[in-house]
Amino acid sequence: MTTMPEAAVPNAASQNGDILLEVKNLKMYFPVGSGFLSRKPVGYVKAVDDISFTVKRGETLGLVGESGCGKTTTGRCILQLYKPTAGQIIFDGQDLTQLNTKRMRAMRREMQVIFQDPYSSLNPRMTAGNIIGEPLIVHGLVKGKQEYREKVADLLQNVGLNPYMADRFPHEFSGGQRQRIGVARALSVSPKFIVADEPVSALDVSIQAQIINLLEDLQEQFNLTYLFIAHDLSVVRHISDRVGVMYLGHMVEMSDRNEIYRNPIHPYTKALLSAVPIPDPVLDAQRDRVLLTGEVPSPLNPPSGCVFHPRCPVASDNCSAVLPELREVEPEHYAACILATGYGNY
Repeated sequence: MTTMPEAAVPNAASQNGDILLEVKNLKMYFPVGSGFLSRKPVGYVKAVDDISFTVKRGETLGLVGESGCGKTTTGRCILQLYKPTAGQIIFDGQDLTQLNTKRMRAMRREMQVIFQDPYSSLNPRMTAGNIIGEPLIVHGLVKGKQEYREKVADLLQNVGLNPYMADRFPHEFSGGQRQRIGVARALSVSPKFIVADEPVSALDVSIQAQIINLLEDLQEQFNLTYLFIAHDLSVVRHISDRVGVMYLGHMVEMSDRNEIYRNPIHPYTKALLSAVPIPDPVLDAQRDRVLLTGEVPSPLNPPSGCVFHPRCPVASDNCSAVLPELREVEPEHYAACILATGYGNY
């Protein structure tokens, strides 16, 4: 397999201070054993395989792709919930992969997560107030019971809940209200950066809009930076400033949200967008469809060359031999495709 020369990190301008997070050549491989008692791995699941990107202060980067493409694993590596196999995660000038446990614990104040499932991410034995207030105690951010109660009440109001709800248990809330509690918990330590891991996928459509609007309002109010993980392209377009598209552990395209919808370059991005329904049935019937054949390959045994080539409708012979890097095809528009980046005869 041939690999093209190393490409630059999209929007890699760390020297100017506008970059809050920089991910360089991130890999996350999970070992697979031959049996229950076997300790020697017989292979590795390449959940994330050499991706690089940046997130600017105050922006929202949307990360999209099919289930199993590595979106959530990427978010958990950034938060150091998983220890990456290789690569750097530079947050606010510090490489998180080099921090010891004590220093990483202090850094966790700066970065929080909103989980996908509002039903399983809240402790059913704790009240809403205790769930939101626990991080305040862990990080020593309040000095007494009165300050604790006032802070919890403020957090509940910030996410659109009444302070008297602090004494209720999770089962007494609706799905949307539970997710608001999860948002309040993430806000409690005043973070700079939040990983939102499909925060609306388990909610009704009408409630999704409310949570998205809440996240946007909170971002403006507290100057937050988001990594917004989702598979719903319409939601991502609404909230994101830039969008990155992942497939089988690789970043295949990244650009401004409007540009990537108006001018998708990678065949996989085109296929994803063609599957998004349009409310007008006449326009929906007239547009071109990109139909993908076959199944998503296993990350345990990914195909050679471009990982998308077995399903790509425009693949050439070179696609199975060349692993394309994410390259700038147009200003601030990056794609990993040998046909789009001028490496068709590589």
